[in-house]
Amino acid sequence: MSDVLHPPPRLVLASSSRYRRELLDRLRVPFDVIVPDIDETPLDGETPEATALRLSLAKARAAAVKAPGALVIGSDQVATFDGRQIGKPGTHENAVAQLRAMRGKNVAFHSALCLFDSRSGGAQSADVVTRVQFRALSDAEIEAYLLAETPYDCAGSAKSEGLGIALLDAIDSNDPTALVGLPLIELSRMLRAAGFPLLEAR
Repeated sequence: MSDVLHPPPRLVLASSSRYRRELLDRLRVPFDVIVPDIDETPLDGETPEATALRLSLAKARAAAVKAPGALVIGSDQVATFDGRQIGKPGTHENAVAQLRAMRGKNVAFHSALCLFDSRSGGAQSADVVTRVQFRALSDAEIEAYLLAETPYDCAGSAKSEGLGIALLDAIDSNDPTALVGLPLIELSRMLRAAGFPLLEAR
């Protein structure tokens, strides 16, 4: 009876990423997608963690304007190594440059997550860090990978859920979904804290 009187709030994913949609589908809950329109340029002197957290909140808030009463999920990922931030390459040339720079290096991927409750204006935020050791890749391997996968919309140019796994020597993370772009373990915790049912009969 209580479920009828108090249905769960609408769930919204604030993202244009097909990877995040596919990940959220794993939780088997209905959700809508609203693509946020924000400037994703890092601020001067901003740390990778701060950039990812700020943008995940900004995405969620931007989508919440169109979804009153909803729980809105925002997420952003920033890769970093040698003190530099690495975003989405966008082009083949940029992807080649990224992978050449990262070969043989340990790269930290900051996958920030925000669950914004547009009913109260409250937000839960977290930064889930994944450390990735890249192999000492040859130029031929880089070219072959990019032609096969075309990962130009992925931070760091490596899709670990696909052929990109062959670029790596090791992955260190508390959440295997974080590197793909949406940390589902942390999101599940946030949803439970917000009173959103996950493992209930429907």
